Amino acid sequence: MSFNSFGNLLKVTTYGESHGTAIGGVIDGFPAGLEVDFEAIQEELNRRKPGQSKIVTQRKEPDTVEFLSGIFEGKTTGTSIGFVIKNTNQKSKDYNHNTNVYRPSHADYTYDQKYGLRDYRGGGRSSARETANWVVAGALAKQLVSNIKINAFTSSVGEIFMEKPYQDVDFAKTESNIVRCPDEASAEKMITKIKEIRKAGDTIGGTITCVAQNVPVGLGEPIFHKLHAQLGGAMLSINAVKGFEFGSGFCGAKMKGSEHNDIFNADGSTKSNLSGGIQGGISNGMDIYFRVAFKPVATIMSSQQTINSENEVTEITGKGRHDPCVVPRAVPIVEALTALVLADFLLLNRTRTV
Repeated sequence: MSFNSFGNLLKVTTYGESHGTAIGGVIDGFPAGLEVDFEAIQEELNRRKPGQSKIVTQRKEPDTVEFLSGIFEGKTTGTSIGFVIKNTNQKSKDYNHNTNVYRPSHADYTYDQKYGLRDYRGGGRSSARETANWVVAGALAKQLVSNIKINAFTSSVGEIFMEKPYQDVDFAKTESNIVRCPDEASAEKMITKIKEIRKAGDTIGGTITCVAQNVPVGLGEPIFHKLHAQLGGAMLSINAVKGFEFGSGFCGAKMKGSEHNDIFNADGSTKSNLSGGIQGGISNGMDIYFRVAFKPVATIMSSQQTINSENEVTEITGKGRHDPCVVPRAVPIVEALTALVLADFLLLNRTRTV
């Protein structure tokens, strides 16, 4: 497995398994001289960590990050930034029941077929615990691109949608409830639904909407390195993500050109923003907004038919600590990857200045 890095000029390489000693990473290409806000980084990790509410997995991990290199006297040095997050609350015995049985819709079967073995403890490298590394790197990237405001929020759970457009909500209210939806009425319905699903031993999916504001014009490269393609690739790397759409998305496919075109104002802005802030793969200065779809968590607390490593039909019942809905904890992950993509393109643009 050699593809453990993300980014171009700003590159993040990660390591670790869900039930190993630790997870962590190395960030290369981060500019020197940034005064690091360590509390802000830890707060981002706290938003993602397990055990934070009654509607997420009850695994208790402090997710405290320790920086090993690349920061001196509180400032980045321009060298590789190494960090580690210790695993402290593993319960590997929860996975003894599937040492040779494949959990439906997990990576068990594909990892076994590809590598000839797998870490059955929580999925090993395929576990969403890996995303804590991304949040550390993304929290640093947020500080590097502090002029850009990145806000993600839960916009649906199952069939419950927040109907308000993002322009009509107060992003400051996103953290006011455990489902991370800025619309209070929708949030209450979502929380009730997740609790019902959890009680039934099942899981449910949903969507996250992300908005990036104050993005400068000119981020993104023509052809094979378009801004929306890199954002989409980042989002589709998140565990459980099944779809990505930006701007008008799939709704745009139903429209006529006369309805969809964003007409210019004299200052270069546009009267509408169905392009989602990106045209020709390059940011145009308008808000970038997109939506990410998450499937229901694959582990459910009821019996399902499956096969074992001998291709024999058998049954399996989920055990251990799992999210009934991954969406609330994924909000900071979406923000982190967005920050990493935008920071990478900003650094690339700097190489072109005289």
